[in-house]
Amino acid sequence: MSPRTSLATVCLSGALDDKLVAAAAAGFDGVEIFEPDLVASPMPPGQVRLRCADLGLSVDLYQPFRDLDSTDPARFAANLRRADAKFAVMEALGADTVLMCSSVAADAVEDPDRLAEQLHTVAERAHDRGLRIAYEALAWGAHVATWDASWEVVRRADHPALGLCLDSFHILSRGSDPAPIADVPGEKLFFLQLADAPHLSMDVLQWSRHHRLFPGQGAFDLPAFMRAVLAAGYAGPWSLEVFNDVFRQADPERAAVDAHRSLLTLAEATTGGTEPPPRLAGHAFVEVTGDESTGGVLAALGFARTGVHRTKPVERWEQGGARVLVNRSGAETAIAAVAVESADPPASARRAVRLAAPALPRERGPAEADLAAVTAPDGTALFFCRTGAPDDWSGDFVATGERAAGIGVTGIDHVGLAQPFDHFDEAALFYRSVLGLEPVTSAEFAAPFGLVRSRALADPGRDVRLALSVSLLRRGQWAPGVSEPQYVALAVEDVVAAARAARAADAPLLGIPDNYYADLAARLELPAAEIAAYREFGVLREETPEGAYLQVCTEVLGGRLFVALVQRIGDHDLFGWTDAPVRMAAHRRRRLARAAVRT
Repeated sequence: MSPRTSLATVCLSGALDDKLVAAAAAGFDGVEIFEPDLVASPMPPGQVRLRCADLGLSVDLYQPFRDLDSTDPARFAANLRRADAKFAVMEALGADTVLMCSSVAADAVEDPDRLAEQLHTVAERAHDRGLRIAYEALAWGAHVATWDASWEVVRRADHPALGLCLDSFHILSRGSDPAPIADVPGEKLFFLQLADAPHLSMDVLQWSRHHRLFPGQGAFDLPAFMRAVLAAGYAGPWSLEVFNDVFRQADPERAAVDAHRSLLTLAEATTGGTEPPPRLAGHAFVEVTGDESTGGVLAALGFARTGVHRTKPVERWEQGGARVLVNRSGAETAIAAVAVESADPPASARRAVRLAAPALPRERGPAEADLAAVTAPDGTALFFCRTGAPDDWSGDFVATGERAAGIGVTGIDHVGLAQPFDHFDEAALFYRSVLGLEPVTSAEFAAPFGLVRSRALADPGRDVRLALSVSLLRRGQWAPGVSEPQYVALAVEDVVAAARAARAADAPLLGIPDNYYADLAARLELPAAEIAAYREFGVLREETPEGAYLQVCTEVLGGRLFVALVQRIGDHDLFGWTDAPVRMAAHRRRRLARAAVRT
């Protein structure tokens, strides 16, 4: 059974009503009202309560109340008056629980008994009004900075209206072990806030305020955290509290869908799902938009045009286990669709819809296969196939009888998809949750025109691999690099032999400067003849102790797509990112040279 889900309004962009509408549309059961959102809203608390009710949302928490405790009696008395005022707001909102953070003030109480006494005092005032206080340890709190320290204070205070708020970021960012949470009485766990994050070496406050992510987008082991919380007997909502600069500027409805998807995926990873992702068996095909020149490049790379679609301007090109569909109706050369081999395509489609993936409407002739498809965050169509089944997609094509000359391509190694800046983390979570892929490696590299972040995902058998990338901080009109580049990486057993055959067929292979090979020879102890072959055909080689990744790239076809021939040596998850700046600079030089010829 799925948990009750809640969302802190701080997670989303917009005014309070924008956030409430987005949360309801995404399927959340409730919300946490972030005090600054309420203060900036023209709706009084009572109207917010009615608005939430109209939208089908409960008000699960009002937050935050900061710096209650004080060694100064006058200041503590003032803080109690402030608490009484907030209790009145909560009553109007219909919220029965307030989040109270551990103090960061200079006059914060250090003695645990005195702190417990002050918390008992405010809890008694809340109890008189039928309200509760969920006490949370901020990771940067003055004296209470860990969850076990907050539990010790709550235990000493011993009041029924006082319990804990557990926040995964505050606990896991400090490296605290969540396992002992299982020993806390469940009735004292008043609220749960969830956030993921990448591993960063920086001040924890700045890390928290700018770099939190939705579950499944970062590096925290949230399933293990949740298992400890559930073992304690927690039965309340699973709520997201994510401070993120990108999310706070993104479309709130889209971000809310991504947020809700993250909780559904976390629940499945924690407790098991009713319908896990079917096993994947590779890439069924990649569909690209293009023209006759695209087919010409594929022919030079050893592909044969083996089929023509019965009703659409689409050609099927094949070599080995690799299939590329060329759709002549597109305006630019780009990847339009990725199709994966699923052990159960209908189950894959049901899972995608359950995780709020938008179904892709398709025009289909009466004798054509009914392929299930959804749309990925970047607009790429994602198809679920089982090639070889009686009613599979290949029956939509009339065979041409052409046979591939072949250059040694055995299949599709992976597909590279650049993402819009605002949706990089969303895309990673989408493919991870819908397809059951897992992150296998990530990197950041300084490209010629700005920093690029990359993240690769794959299924356990490495039959399906996707490499996502995003250009960071690109602003204004100075963007001479390829806009959102895409590529199809074709697996070969011998990249030099494949490149030699492709060159003989006039494939537009990308030239790499001699400086790269001088550096390669200095870094790696390779035979001179091997280095010479790499130089002749533009081979790039990335190497680690686990193996090597060799690639030869074509020039950019159209404005953003290229093809790579890749050879893997050893057991590793390399994707050529070490050499990406060299490849990107070479692509630009070639584009400038072509432009000069045209003018």
